[in-house]
Amino acid sequence: MKKSFRSLNDTTTPWIAAGLFCAVIVVHAAVPNEPRSGYEYLREESKEMQDDEFMNPGMQTVETGLALFNQEGQSGESCGSCHGEEGEKLDIQRIAMYPVFDEELKKPVTLQQRILMESENRLGNKPLKYNGKESLALETFVRHLAVGEKVNVKTDGPMAPYFERGETLYHVRSGQLDMGCTNCHDFYAGMKIRANTLSQGQSNGYPVYRLKNGRINAIQDRFNQCYRQFRADGLEYGSDDAVALEVYVTARGNGLPIETPGVRF
Repeated sequence: MKKSFRSLNDTTTPWIAAGLFCAVIVVHAAVPNEPRSGYEYLREESKEMQDDEFMNPGMQTVETGLALFNQEGQSGESCGSCHGEEGEKLDIQRIAMYPVFDEELKKPVTLQQRILMESENRLGNKPLKYNGKESLALETFVRHLAVGEKVNVKTDGPMAPYFERGETLYHVRSGQLDMGCTNCHDFYAGMKIRANTLSQGQSNGYPVYRLKNGRINAIQDRFNQCYRQFRADGLEYGSDDAVALEVYVTARGNGLPIETPGVRF
């Protein structure tokens, strides 16, 4: 049977809560001072693949996203009608700040959520599936526009409680293997797990092309791939917890350059 997330307020097993508290203290001491992109952990041939747009298989998704960006919606307009056919009118510094706090919704939204809301509300399209092929292609195209821009997610003000919730999810152990994100990406970054070199789990290359499954993967997709490895229940795409975890993980990489589409194992 799969284990669900343990509550930090669970008083029925105080020794678990105490152990988790101690683990979090140790983890914070073990986290490297400087964030390192997953690119630094790649083999040279994989770096070459990412760096060359003709070799990078993720660029096909960028091209698909460009076509969708200029596809007319039910309103008779496209994303490109406002933002330029190549997306040149978009603010790349703003792109690098996602997830951002939405004043109307009173909670953070991811870049993909913003794209889906604009598609439905401004172009009159039917709702697109979160993490579906079209949604992911559009996100990949838009984020690719900001390549080289430094990640700059806000963690204070109204974003603070969501950052803290994401931090909790990052450190909580779950599943039959009783593991959390921190176990791999804070303790063992740079070490091998089978043929794969563990990284810090930074998201600055996402959406990325994974060599393991041969497709573009969104960051929330990667979260659930890890949860499956823990033998744990995953997070619903676009849910408050999934967004909070994306806020925290992305903010961990503040200052790293966007590499979308990155290439990862």
